Amino acid sequence: DPQQMELIAASKRKLRRFIVIDEVVDQLYGSKVREYFEENNVQHKILALPTTEETKSMDLVLSILREVQNFSLDRRTEPIIAIGGGVCLDIVGLAASLYRRRTPYIRVPTTLLSYVDASVGAKNGVNFLQCKNKLGGYTPPVASFLDRSFIRSIPRRHISNGLGEILKMALMKHKGLFNLLKSHGKYLLDTKFQSCNGFADHGDAALQTTRIAIETMLEELAPNLWEDDLDRLVDFGHLISPELEMRVLPSLMHGEAVNVDMAFMTYVAHARGLLDAEEKEQILQCMRGLELPVWHSGCSWALIQRALRERLKHSGGQPRMPLPTGLGVADIFNDTSEETLERAYKLWVKD
Repeated sequence: DPQQMELIAASKRKLRRFIVIDEVVDQLYGSKVREYFEENNVQHKILALPTTEETKSMDLVLSILREVQNFSLDRRTEPIIAIGGGVCLDIVGLAASLYRRRTPYIRVPTTLLSYVDASVGAKNGVNFLQCKNKLGGYTPPVASFLDRSFIRSIPRRHISNGLGEILKMALMKHKGLFNLLKSHGKYLLDTKFQSCNGFADHGDAALQTTRIAIETMLEELAPNLWEDDLDRLVDFGHLISPELEMRVLPSLMHGEAVNVDMAFMTYVAHARGLLDAEEKEQILQCMRGLELPVWHSGCSWALIQRALRERLKHSGGQPRMPLPTGLGVADIFNDTSEETLERAYKLWVKD
């Protein structure tokens, strides 16, 4: 905003920013970040931290808040900036929401998963007592800055991990997005979601895919930001995966655990007669093409039962199970019998 820039230029007070950056991102981009703030004459403090599922705790939130207190932030005009993957954005979001009851913060996602998922919406949180995101709140950022060039430096498995959340939106809401993933999945993995000129047959698949994924996510989240309505299509892949992910850490990444959940739920949809055999196979083939796991030995029948019992506790006594009813269309179901679930599980294991 030019008017804001003029006010800043006229002000005698120096611009100040507190930045939390994932330590791996700091090794790759820290010098550029520091150079940016120095060139723009911004007084800054950069805190590099290990932000992983194993360190995603209240202890890390409190260590951030101690540094914020030492920096003496003005909570009205000096937003905290989070640069990193989804775990980093979640932790910083919770820290910001607690400091002086609410301090503005900005999300800068650096992984594909955080680009299409954690950057959107209001949730933040940390793990507690071996439960995923058990402590948290709903405090949206003042902005999310999206830059796909960060994704260039992440390993191929991390790209695949992010594709799990994109596929979720495709299966629930957008057949066109599903077709994009089916046709261009390997290309997107190979090019790491960079826009490449000279590949006319792919168009700008990276831009199209990420834009549709974010737009469909916003369509779902914006009218229900505080989750007053518990019937949420975006919960697809998130009924069993929280239990599975925490149980087998660190063998499955978040998007991979979500995909294992989605693969099982695809079998449930087939067992209920919502998907025919060809549609089920198309979904599984797409998952394999995106190099996502469609099975994990840790996903036992006992774990599924436990995860669904936990789900009932937090969803008003109803399973509220999102299931595909075709390619790119879905609905919420509360009447899936245990017999159907077990039949689907046995077929899944057999396949």
